[in-house]
Amino acid sequence: MGAHLDWLSTLAGFLVGTIVGLTGVGGGSLMSPLLILLFGVAPATAVGTDLWFAAITKMAGGAIHHRQNNADWQIVRRLCIGSLPAVALTLWWLADHGQRAQSGGLIVRTLGITLVLSAIATPFRRRIVERFARSGGGQSDTARRWQPILTVAAGALLGTLITLTSVGAGALGATLLLMLYPLRLTAKRLVGTDIVHAIPVALIGGIGHAVIGNINLPLLGSLLLGSIPGVILGARLTDHFSERVVTPALALVLLIVGTRLLI
Repeated sequence: MGAHLDWLSTLAGFLVGTIVGLTGVGGGSLMSPLLILLFGVAPATAVGTDLWFAAITKMAGGAIHHRQNNADWQIVRRLCIGSLPAVALTLWWLADHGQRAQSGGLIVRTLGITLVLSAIATPFRRRIVERFARSGGGQSDTARRWQPILTVAAGALLGTLITLTSVGAGALGATLLLMLYPLRLTAKRLVGTDIVHAIPVALIGGIGHAVIGNINLPLLGSLLLGSIPGVILGARLTDHFSERVVTPALALVLLIVGTRLLI
C-alpha cells in the first residue's frame, strides 16, 4: 500500500510540476487540494508539506531569475516587510489554534475561497490590469506615493494566505503586483519578482509548520521526485501550447477544485 501511495504521489508531483513549468502558476494552488482531496492528508499537514515543496522548487527558479536580472529587489523588499511578520503571526496563531482551525474547517474553507479568487484572477488578469492602467492606476503622483504602503499591505495579505493555505503567490500575487506596478513590471520581471518573494515566505512558513509538526517528509520526497522532471518538461512545452488554451484550462481546474473544497 505504501509503495502504491509513493507511486501516486510521485505522479501527482510530476503533473503539478508540468503545470507549473507550463504556466508559471498552479503549484500551491493544486498541490494542497490534491493532497487533501485525493490522498486524505490532514489540511495543516498538506499546507506544511506543500510549503516545503514550493520553497525547494522555487529556489531553483528564483536562482535563474536572479541570474537573468528578472527580479525587482525594491518591490521584493517592500513585500517582505509586510509578508514576513505576517508569516510569523500566522504561525504563532496556528501553533495555538491549529487543531481547532483544522477541525472547524477554517484551513479548507480559506483554501477553497483563495482558489476560487485565483481562478477568477487568472484569465482576466491582463484585462483587469489594462483597465487599471488606462484609468491612471499606478501612474499618478498620488498612486506612486501610496505604492510602498500598498505593497507592504499586499505582502502582509500574501504572507498570511501562503502560511495558512500555501496558496497566494502565482495568480493572486501577480495580479496584485500588476495592479500596483502596471508600467514598471514587464512579464518576466513580474514572474521573477513574485517567485523571489515567495521563497523566504515559503521557507519560513515551512520551517514553522515543521516545528508545529505539520509536515510529511516521505510524502515530500515522493512529490519532489516527480515535480523536478515535470517542471523541466513543462518549461520545454511552453512553445507548443497556446496561452489562450492553457490559461482558461488552468482557471477552470482551480475553480472546480476550489468549489469542491467549499462544498
